Amino acid sequence: MTAALVGLFGVAGALLRFAVDSWFAHHASIRTARPVVGSSGGSGAKARLHWPWATLLVNAAGCFIIGATHAITVRLGLAAEWHTALATGLAGGLTTFSSWTTATVRLLSEARFGSAVLNVAANLVLGFGAAAAGIALAV
Repeated sequence: MTAALVGLFGVAGALLRFAVDSWFAHHASIRTARPVVGSSGGSGAKARLHWPWATLLVNAAGCFIIGATHAITVRLGLAAEWHTALATGLAGGLTTFSSWTTATVRLLSEARFGSAVLNVAANLVLGFGAAAAGIALAV
């Protein structure tokens, strides 16, 4: 029963993540990229600068879901399998550590060091805050 619930909620989390990724992919901002040294740039051409907004959003949401799941299952006295299904399935299918780290490496490879540091800090701070907010629901 627990494995089936994890699978069901995992599919829901993965589809939700896909929807968030797709929305941000279609609404990405376009900023002027810095000219690359040695290039013939300077034409003022616009280039898409990647910023992992979707990853930040799903990771913070997943942290909140895990915290809230803990709070809700304790408050309502639900069986542990519901916590496992929601935390492992829904939040696990929604969040992504690998995309976060890959996006950070990508920012570093583009020499966008400040953006890389901001990406790490934002995910950690928002993740801790979201988890704490979710757990606070139990109080």
